[in-house]
Amino acid sequence: MNITFFREYCLTKPGTTEDTPFDENTLCFKVGGKIFAIIDIELFESVNLKCDPERAVELREQFDGIIPGYHMNKKHWNTVTFDGSVPDKLILELVDHSYELIFKSLPKITRDSITAS
Repeated sequence: MNITFFREYCLTKPGTTEDTPFDENTLCFKVGGKIFAIIDIELFESVNLKCDPERAVELREQFDGIIPGYHMNKKHWNTVTFDGSVPDKLILELVDHSYELIFKSLPKITRDSITAS
């Protein structure tokens, strides 16, 4: 997987925006103004993704390339490496999962405006 493919995949999600709110190297993908994925533009070594807490623990036990979220709430976020230890298909599934968790947490009026556009 490369950064171009990853970025384009994230941007296919309805209502997704991107920005660099922390510094010029940290790219965030958001829905409804809330972050669902964070990557380093220069290094592209890993991504932080929100995850159901129980599933997060299971994934960390299964894959060496999935660890508690770096600089994030370790209960709800995972850092997933792009070193080949986690299959690309699973990484994309985890992007979908993170997006859905954030989308479902948005106020109904915000969700409705995203699905209507």
